[in-house]
Amino acid sequence: MTQLNILIVEDGESQRVMLRDFLREEGYDVAEAANGEEALAKVEGEYLDLMLLDYKMPGMDGMTVLQKVKSLNPEIDVIMMTAHGTIETAVSAMKAGAADYIIKPVDLEELLLLIARIAERRTLLRENQILREELREKGVTTDQIIFQSAAMGAVVNLAGRVANSSTTVLIQGESGTGKELLARLIHTMSPRCARPMVTVNCTALAENLLESELFGHEKGAFTGASHRRIGRFEEADGGTLFLDEIGELALLVQVKLLRFLQEREFQRVGGNHTIRSDVRIISATNRDLPHKVEAGSFREDLFYRLNVVTVEMPPLRERKEDVGALIDHFLQRYSNENGKEIRGITPEARDLLLKYDYPGNVRELENILERAVVITRGTVITEQDLPFHGRTPSFEPKANQTTRGLKESVEFLERNLIQEALEQAANHQTRAAQLLGISERMLRYKLKKYGLK
Repeated sequence: MTQLNILIVEDGESQRVMLRDFLREEGYDVAEAANGEEALAKVEGEYLDLMLLDYKMPGMDGMTVLQKVKSLNPEIDVIMMTAHGTIETAVSAMKAGAADYIIKPVDLEELLLLIARIAERRTLLRENQILREELREKGVTTDQIIFQSAAMGAVVNLAGRVANSSTTVLIQGESGTGKELLARLIHTMSPRCARPMVTVNCTALAENLLESELFGHEKGAFTGASHRRIGRFEEADGGTLFLDEIGELALLVQVKLLRFLQEREFQRVGGNHTIRSDVRIISATNRDLPHKVEAGSFREDLFYRLNVVTVEMPPLRERKEDVGALIDHFLQRYSNENGKEIRGITPEARDLLLKYDYPGNVRELENILERAVVITRGTVITEQDLPFHGRTPSFEPKANQTTRGLKESVEFLERNLIQEALEQAANHQTRAAQLLGISERMLRYKLKKYGLK
């Protein structure tokens, strides 16, 4: 269990003592304060990770304490404790910086879950900070992997942990999520960083050419082979070989790749001389490899060789917290590349970009902003510079937008309202149901109906 220093701020002595004793039994270091003034004094004088803060207290109320705490130390997490009648206020407190809230009387099991979630996030943030410092010492930055979300933080953290090994890594994710960037980050953080990282797109060449591309060929091996060619396995010796779109690899090439992974040796096409190469394999795919294994188009033994460590790249629509930072990054990048002075983006244009679902993921957002920088007549990106200006951007197919009847329109609106409530309630179903004014049982039915998680 991650050790946390917790401060309980509660004017009710019985409630405060009960929470203190319970959390100490769970192994946490717990201090207590009976009012806002005492709490702020402890924040100034002690190291704290987490504050359990009662919203309604005599004198300084919880919202005021929250604001002052965040001004003193924004890294302290705060869980607001509130009664049923002040849920909307608690949600406002979350917008003001609270990490979460819990309804009184406090459900102790729920409280432990909230604390565990915060502890996990703080551990991840600390590990990512250490990772960034290690990269800076090597003269490397993670500027190309822009993120603020916990989802991408976990991905980068996992990349840092596997980098020092030589094990094979399989990166899975939709097109445009940044799989090659992550592979390059793993290589850069690894002891192999002084040697090359060689990239091969498995869909770019025909089967016979791909085999030659990977393993090389001898002179006369096939028509047109007028001289010996060194393959990518030899070229990447001591470094990393990144096989993009590995799911498209032909079965014959799969056999030779499997042999290399087993024996660490291969032969050039048309040759009989065995060559050894010290190469780390990182592969990537946007295909369902287990399904391809079942269909017989991908070897099961090769799949398990490649799948020692799997990294799942989340689509951009599932990490919307990163969109704002990506917007700023790409605007600066393409402003510099095109020699244009772009001072920013209007709130309306930014809002459109934040609401869009990005079926093409980060690559699509990058293309949208590069286009905007190129075509804009001014120094600020506006709605008119975006390709979906004049219509509401949506992930829904256009055919559905134009043919929806009343029933479909109502369901479309209801689905969006449920999604918004879940986001506002941090995916807590009970709170989301309360915000929507429906029972939790009805919410579960709607979640199942619309395929929402």
